[in-house]
Amino acid sequence: MFKKITLFLLIGTLIGCSSSKPTIVTTKKPVGWKYSKPIQNGGSGKTTQSANEITRAYIAQYSGVAMDNMKTYRIPASIILAQGILESGAGQSDLAMNANNHFGIKCHSDWTGDKVYKDDDSANECFRKYNQASESYKDHAMVLTGKKRYANLFTLRKGDYKGWAKGLKEAGYATDPKYPEKLINYIELYNLSQYDEKVLGKGMSQDESKVLIADTFGTDEAGFYEIQKGDTFYSVSKKFNLTVEELKQKNNITDNALSIGQKLIVK
Repeated sequence: MFKKITLFLLIGTLIGCSSSKPTIVTTKKPVGWKYSKPIQNGGSGKTTQSANEITRAYIAQYSGVAMDNMKTYRIPASIILAQGILESGAGQSDLAMNANNHFGIKCHSDWTGDKVYKDDDSANECFRKYNQASESYKDHAMVLTGKKRYANLFTLRKGDYKGWAKGLKEAGYATDPKYPEKLINYIELYNLSQYDEKVLGKGMSQDESKVLIADTFGTDEAGFYEIQKGDTFYSVSKKFNLTVEELKQKNNITDNALSIGQKLIVK
């Protein structure tokens, strides 16, 4: 009798342990799952601009500055824009966003302006900080026109962007062996040579050419609004029948800071 009671107790204990064991549920997700959803912008539920849209907006904003520099310094606008896109990540790099430095220009001994420090070839290197991106574009032209190693580039046929791309690498502008190829790819993908042709007057009527060459080629005004004193995101958005969120999204801006003279994409 005692043996039967002991057997029943043992069986009951085993059943109790089995019933209390937690059920294991696998939640493993397939490889690549985290890339299956579009990137969200600030929790708004709207997707951010694509790299292509950001690059096209960059070109629209700075093509005028590039053409102006081509007219003044004889550097192909296509090369200027391609270098700006490549060096600044189409305006999205830390240096471009925080220092208006679109070409990674370092301080050097003759620089007396504002500075920012960032790890590059060495730790905590000094880079130039500008009030406006156009100042960075001008300094880029000063670098190319002011150093003898780039002199041969200015003997090339006007608008020869392939010769310039290869020549920049040969003159030591960049160490990346694919630097010329990357510049040429940007130029041909986004048809940046059209801006060279505009400056040179190719494919235009004589009257159109005169008007274009007489232009000062400031920042491309079509579709842009220059911030004035007292402007806010709300007031600008109302002027152009946009919401504040739409205005910020067009310009890839997440904060509320605006500065006088800043140009926003509004169309």
